[in-house]
Amino acid sequence: MPDPLKESHVDSKTDPTVANQWDDKTPKKQQIEDFYKTVDGMKIGLLTTIRDGIGPVARAMAVAKREGPDFLFLANTHSNKFSDLAGDPTAQLTFQNSSSQDWVSVTGTVVTTANDDPRIKELYSKGTAAWFGDLGDGVHNGTAEDPRMAIIELRAKYISYWKATVGTLGFVKEVAQASLTGQVANTGMQRRLPEEDIEAMRKVPSS
Repeated sequence: MPDPLKESHVDSKTDPTVANQWDDKTPKKQQIEDFYKTVDGMKIGLLTTIRDGIGPVARAMAVAKREGPDFLFLANTHSNKFSDLAGDPTAQLTFQNSSSQDWVSVTGTVVTTANDDPRIKELYSKGTAAWFGDLGDGVHNGTAEDPRMAIIELRAKYISYWKATVGTLGFVKEVAQASLTGQVANTGMQRRLPEEDIEAMRKVPSS
């Protein structure tokens, strides 16, 4: 049901949607389990880096593997994201499910590796070659041994995510009712996992 707009929201310059929908009541263990379930259902995300003289620059990336709260990608060292990260290792990874409206935002620090990282062979699949091409020189061939292929590892520092509590019809009804009554739509819960929670997540194996 929509929530009323309170005078305290206005006086304190508070966004009522954020104030009403932050979920600090659900046990942290459940919040973490829901985060994994949500993000594992969204394999393609936008990885945003900071480019000197421009600012945030995003591109779609397929997750090669999630390790707890952290994310691994296979990427071409000749791409601009590597030069971006050399200048500023801060990055943001975002996902959205357009059907449920669920979304995830992971902010963290990136560590890049060279082609000698043994994890590349573990993460590699034949489909990866489609994004690299084969020069025909026996070296730049899009395989796991291709010197261009490296790992981008995003180590999370702050996670926030949205978990919808209504379906598509419920969303439309909620928004319509809020618009007609002057109340604030309440369609889900927003949660946050700060750095201390993330450090604890790294110590507990996750599927």
